[in-house]
Amino acid sequence: MLKFKSINGLFIILGLTLLLCNAFVIVPIYVFIALFLCWFIITSIGSFNITWNYHLEAFNSKKYHKEKQVAITFDDGPNSDFTPKILDLLKKYDAKATFFCIGKHIEAHSEIIKQISAAGHSIGNHTYSHTQIFDFYGKQKVIDEINKTDVLISSIINKKMNLFRPPYGVTNRAITKVIKQTKHHVIGWNIRSLDTVKTDEKAILDRITKNIAPGSVILLHDSKEITVRVLEQLLLFLQENGYQAITVDALFNIEAYA
Repeated sequence: MLKFKSINGLFIILGLTLLLCNAFVIVPIYVFIALFLCWFIITSIGSFNITWNYHLEAFNSKKYHKEKQVAITFDDGPNSDFTPKILDLLKKYDAKATFFCIGKHIEAHSEIIKQISAAGHSIGNHTYSHTQIFDFYGKQKVIDEINKTDVLISSIINKKMNLFRPPYGVTNRAITKVIKQTKHHVIGWNIRSLDTVKTDEKAILDRITKNIAPGSVILLHDSKEITVRVLEQLLLFLQENGYQAITVDALFNIEAYA
């Protein structure tokens, strides 16, 4: 798999080689431009695709997992309208899940956080603001976003989160440096439901179920009504096919809290 450091090293060598050649034979400027564009495209795709592990190592799925277990994860909550409904469904089907919560929503719905924890589900850090410009934040701003959310959770359930999922699954060098410092486990996914953009329940469910395998990590959002409807169908599918839904920390045998 492609890695940021190795790609950077390769393109630096290629660039220096071209500069050396340019001392003897004129190398057209478009060659240098093409080289940069190749680096930019690879790095952009790697940054926006957490499954590449391009900048850092993330837990995206547990390959070759022998037991029929999957991890259902929910982003962007807690939500006062939909998270309680999701908790009821999980209880009904004896399933566990992991909720990656946004700090500003935690502040507004601390009672739901208590309910999530009391039900035996895991809670992960999804930054404080989840702003669209999060990917452009520097190291200190990223640290502030993560630490503020950690402190909020700790004040509610007296536990420090070890699990972190970057907004939109985008990674970069700033996030990599921060995670080395905070020691969070970065959690990705290998099945993206697209429940925030698709409006067809069957299409969302089919997208998930056709890719289900032992060790899969499923990305959903507890911020949409359609997700509630799809979730019950998904839990029925898992039940009928002998699958167990567990938390990501249980799946990967890591600690959810410090």
